[in-house]
Amino acid sequence: MTNYTRQLQPVKPRHAASLVIYEQRADDLYVLMGRRSKAHRFLPDVYVFPGGRVDRADASMTPLAPLAPDIEKLLSQPSDMAHAVATAAVRETHEETGLVIGDLQNDQLVPDLSQLDFIARAITPPKSPIRFNTRFLAIDAKHVTGGDLGGSGELIDLHWIPLSETHRVPLIDVTEFVLDEIDRKIKRATAPLPRQSGAVPIFTYYKGKPFIRNYDNG
Repeated sequence: MTNYTRQLQPVKPRHAASLVIYEQRADDLYVLMGRRSKAHRFLPDVYVFPGGRVDRADASMTPLAPLAPDIEKLLSQPSDMAHAVATAAVRETHEETGLVIGDLQNDQLVPDLSQLDFIARAITPPKSPIRFNTRFLAIDAKHVTGGDLGGSGELIDLHWIPLSETHRVPLIDVTEFVLDEIDRKIKRATAPLPRQSGAVPIFTYYKGKPFIRNYDNG
C-alpha cells in the first residue's frame, strides 16, 4: 500500500466514554459541563461533558456495583465493551472534576456503575485526523459525591449550566445533539426516566453531513 493510499484510509475511531451528570433544580434541569483549553488538539475552546478514552485497565476494574443488566446488554452492542466504557466514564469524570461515583478506597476509585443510563453514541467524521467512538452515559447528581469541583485541569470553567442556557456557551453539533436527548428523555419526561431499551440514537456523518440513526440491542 502506497503512502498516498494509506493517507486516504480513515483513522479508526478510538473507544471513548462521556458522562452527563444532571440535577433537577426548581423548574430547570442543570448539567455539569466544562470548557476545553484552546491548546487542545481535539475540540479546543468548546464546552463538553467529562469524559475521555477507554483504557485497557478499565475492562478489568472490579466495580462496587455493576451495570444494570439491560444497560449492559445495550452498551455491549456491537462489541463487548459495556463494563470498560462505563468504568471509563466514571473514572474520567473523577479525574476531570473530582466527583466520585462509587467509593474511594486508599485513594483509589472503586466505581459504582449501577445507576448509569445510556443516552446516545457518536462517531467523529471519517475525515478527522483524531476520531472517537463515544458512548454518552447519564446519571442523576444524587448518586454522585464530592465537594468543590476540581480535578486534573483538563476542563476549565467547570460549572452547572441550566439546560435552557446551554445555547449561550460554545458547543459542537454532537454536544447539542446529546443535550437535545437529555431535554427529551429527562427534562420533559412526564415520569421518572425509564431504563433504555430497544434503541439508542447514534450521531454519525454521511457525505460530510450529520446523520442520526438508531441502533438497537439486537
